[in-house]
Amino acid sequence: MVYCSGMDSNLVVRALSALAHESRLAIFRLLVVAGPDGMAAGDIAQKLDVSPSSLSFHLKDLSHADLVTPRQDGRFIIYTANFDAMTDLIGFLTENCCAGATCAASDLPNCCADKP
Repeated sequence: MVYCSGMDSNLVVRALSALAHESRLAIFRLLVVAGPDGMAAGDIAQKLDVSPSSLSFHLKDLSHADLVTPRQDGRFIIYTANFDAMTDLIGFLTENCCAGATCAASDLPNCCADKP
């Protein structure tokens, strides 16, 4: 099943599954805050108090879900959040919001007020 956002439902399931773990969600949120510069794996481990082996496992899962992107920078691997994938995932989840009517997130409490 493919939706207007163009995101494959298998990738959606993989992304949601990856984010459905406390450590992976914390890693992803930290990388979102870090922005396009990203963070070195060691800095992520230190900030979140995660062991390097556990961090490696979680980063691999997030990478397979296309939510983070690694890049080599000298002797460091820098991880960044994949903002395009995040935007696509949010779009996929909200594309039929309010029965297809355009509405902003700030309008959500009001846009469906007529529905039970």
